[in-house]
Amino acid sequence: MRTTRFLNLAGMALIGIAACFFALRTHLYAQQRPPVTIDADDIGGVVSSSTGPEAGVWVIAETTELPTHYIKEVVTDDQGRYLIPDLPRAKYSVWARSQHMKAYWAKRKKQVK
Repeated sequence: MRTTRFLNLAGMALIGIAACFFALRTHLYAQQRPPVTIDADDIGGVVSSSTGPEAGVWVIAETTELPTHYIKEVVTDDQGRYLIPDLPRAKYSVWARSQHMKAYWAKRKKQVK
């Protein structure tokens, strides 16, 4: 009986150590991400609220200045960052939308050169 209890405790300790190692490795990996470069034909930034960065928010850029109605959507990462790359030259309306926040949370105009 003592041997079984010891093996159970040893197994739980190994699982705990492995979980701590995985959490530390994930934390260090998250800190080592290179910064995102935003060119003149990109729109990027951070979506945040009063509670901090918002992950999983849809960021939408659209324009009617092209031959067709043009829309591009991206989703923020776990730090609230987004990048809408390689947009054609035009003025864009940009807003963020989330199921956890108001339907149309923020709206702004952006000129892509």
